[in-house]
Amino acid sequence: MSNEKKPGTPKDTHYAKLRRAYRDQKSGGQPAHRQRPSIPPGEAAADGLLRLYGLHTVRAALENPRREIRRMLVTRNALERLEIGDKALPFPVEIVEPRDIDKITGSDAVHQGVLIEAAPLKPKALSALGDTPLVLVLDQVTDPHNVGAIIRSAVAFGAGALITTSRHSAQESGVLAKSASGALEHIDLIEVRNLAEALGELHESGFQTIGLDSEGPAELEQTFSGERIALVLGAEGKGLRHKTRETVNALARLDMPGVIHSLNVSNAAAISLYAARKHLAGVKAK
Repeated sequence: MSNEKKPGTPKDTHYAKLRRAYRDQKSGGQPAHRQRPSIPPGEAAADGLLRLYGLHTVRAALENPRREIRRMLVTRNALERLEIGDKALPFPVEIVEPRDIDKITGSDAVHQGVLIEAAPLKPKALSALGDTPLVLVLDQVTDPHNVGAIIRSAVAFGAGALITTSRHSAQESGVLAKSASGALEHIDLIEVRNLAEALGELHESGFQTIGLDSEGPAELEQTFSGERIALVLGAEGKGLRHKTRETVNALARLDMPGVIHSLNVSNAAAISLYAARKHLAGVKAK
């Protein structure tokens, strides 16, 4: 008896093609697969606490002595990737499955198998600003994704502080911290009640304050002067408020020769920080 597999008859091939066509039609032309059901976020954390998640975010929080952590939920795989080893942690650690964290964060959150509950970092007063030559000031930027991305760029380019208003600004949250990818633990957060007064204090401390505006009269690189720079960015759509525009030392634009003349605030922040850092390096070299 031959073990060779006999080729299908033309009739068999015809029906196989029909079955494949039917499956593809049901799946929109894509291979059929089961979608995981979406899980909404669970109840909020207890009063005074927030939930931070993601490997970079949690690792940075663990290394920050100012961060008060109450408990951790972590998968075995994530625990290995955090490289904690046998180090004793001063808070409860619960080994869980990924779906257990999904039930808390919702399945749309990219938690990477680890979540902590912690107290927020305490914002500092403007009087606590050190001798840093570069700071970022946000004029009512409320999107936590944007603020998180801005914090990441600020830390990457060596900004010493992020100054925000106590009202109408993004508050510390899991979304903001995840977008910052661990950078939240490496920058001073300063809250002020009156931004115009805070800009005045920066002037007295030797800062040149530059407001980013797509219609600014000069290119940003041509505006820099002095040894301390405060870059001021406004909210999406609204931009800088009228009072802020009147108070800064200068309004400047990014040179964009293309057909689009404005950027997302987090992208504008990154480019502006790069330019400011180059200016400050040049001043230091003289």
